[in-house]
Amino acid sequence: MTKFKILFTCCFCFFVVNTSIAQSLDLGRGELPLTIPSTYSENTATPLIILLHGFGSSGARQDAYMGFSRLAERYGFIFIAPDGTPSSANQSRFWNATPACCDFSNTNVDDVSYVLDIINEIKSDYNVDSNRVYLIGHSNGGFMSYQAAYEHSDIIAALVSLAGASHIDERDAPDNPVHVLQIHGSADSTISYEGGQNLNNPYPGALESVSQWASYNGCVSEGAEREIRDLDSGIPGHESAVLLFAQSCRAGGSSELWTIDGGSHIPALSDTFSQQVVEWLYAHPKVTANR
Repeated sequence: MTKFKILFTCCFCFFVVNTSIAQSLDLGRGELPLTIPSTYSENTATPLIILLHGFGSSGARQDAYMGFSRLAERYGFIFIAPDGTPSSANQSRFWNATPACCDFSNTNVDDVSYVLDIINEIKSDYNVDSNRVYLIGHSNGGFMSYQAAYEHSDIIAALVSLAGASHIDERDAPDNPVHVLQIHGSADSTISYEGGQNLNNPYPGALESVSQWASYNGCVSEGAEREIRDLDSGIPGHESAVLLFAQSCRAGGSSELWTIDGGSHIPALSDTFSQQVVEWLYAHPKVTANR
């Protein structure tokens, strides 16, 4: 049986400046912190953001790097960063997303169902906005975000993949459109910007992943350049080009690529990186009625 533990916490600085409810969710892989904004009301549908870590990391370490839980109060979303399965070889946590990444021990664990269980469990206890269920993933977590969105396009409104990739095999389009944002460093030597392979299993490049989902979403095949962004604090200026596929897309779908020129697999995220991602997600809900 799923366990929720509740802890009321207050922060004081002469006056009360923040009150939050810290919870934990356990679906068989240990307790996971669940962040609930103090503004939460059972009468108001609230967005849900799920952060999926990279290979060998954990939800806690991924959030320490990206800092999304710290934005939950400001933007008013429910947040969780679950853990993948420890590999039998060295206990490195992974998500079983595609043949290329990253079930290298061939466990065949069903991580898509695990992510779906998390969503459904949170929905059973909170008023989650069904038009604003979002996935963010780094590296292996990016692969996982694509796969979960493909299999459950009726549930996922949008995904953001940092240094991940979609699937390489030819498939029919998912039943529903999904907004997609791929963020990738051009100098990534782990998951190549141009595409590559892991253990002889190929994966698509950043532009190929975005173009694939532009096609799924019914968008025109040519993207349009948009404003340059500052995503990497280690690279001077606004270094990231934006390519947007949004013309003629099915309602509720689009595809976008932010290329960090010279960026690595683990970029030095700018102070506004996570804010830019959250604001992008908020601008891309599903357009169907609440279920």
